[in-house]
Amino acid sequence: QVQVVESGGGLVQTGGSLRLSCTASTRVFDSYAMGWFRQAPGKEREGVACVYRGGGSSLYADSVKGRFTISRDNAKNILYLQMNSLKPEDTAIYYCAAGRVAWLRTTAYDYWGQGTQVTVSS
Repeated sequence: QVQVVESGGGLVQTGGSLRLSCTASTRVFDSYAMGWFRQAPGKEREGVACVYRGGGSSLYADSVKGRFTISRDNAKNILYLQMNSLKPEDTAIYYCAAGRVAWLRTTAYDYWGQGTQVTVSS
């Protein structure tokens, strides 16, 4: 069982930045693909970004390309999501997940955190 914990959410104005962090309790962090997902009220959970085990390749949802950057530090078991130029429509609970394949689909991930709230005010 892998415990996944997110941190770094908060309230920010439009155009601002936040960096989310995610830690995973596993000795083999680098054997997992990692992803960030978000869920806004009344909407389905959607993939935001994901990164392959080694960190060399990543995928982004079209809505965040050029604004968000996913990265991982396998030596410290930490996943990051740098979010710039935030918009009100980015408001959601953001979830970190660990899984088998770096896809932007929830079904590819086995372990999930509890989420961290990101609110972007207009």
